[in-house]
Amino acid sequence: MKRIILVIVIFLTTTHICHAVNIKVRAVVDADGITQVKALINHPMETGARINAKTGETIPAHYITKVNAYWNNNEVLHGIPSPAVSKNPYFSFKFKGATAGDTLEMSWEDNLGNVDSTSINIR
Repeated sequence: MKRIILVIVIFLTTTHICHAVNIKVRAVVDADGITQVKALINHPMETGARINAKTGETIPAHYITKVNAYWNNNEVLHGIPSPAVSKNPYFSFKFKGATAGDTLEMSWEDNLGNVDSTSINIR
C-alpha cells in the first residue's frame, strides 16, 4: 500500500487532476469466479476534426489516451482508445481471480494531461 501511495503522489504532482468524479464503475463476481466490470467515463472525447457551427472554428482535440484498471494492485486492463471513441465512453471487461470485497481501481488520462481515478470494492 505504501508503494501505491508513493506512485500516486508522484503522479499527482506532474499532471492535472479532474476534481469531479468522472468514472462510474460496477464490478460483480459471479458464481464461476469471473468478475464483470462495467465503467462509464464522463469525457467529451473530441477528435479535433469537428467544426463549431456557431464560430466556424475547429473544436480542439480532447480525448482519453489511456485507461487502466487494477485489481488488488494487479493490472487487469490497459486500454489505449482511439480519438474517434464517442463522448462518455463505456468500457466493459471480465477477469478471473477476484472475490467479493477486493479492490478495483480505474483511472484514465487524456491528451491534455488530465487524469481521474476511482476505487471500488468488488461485489
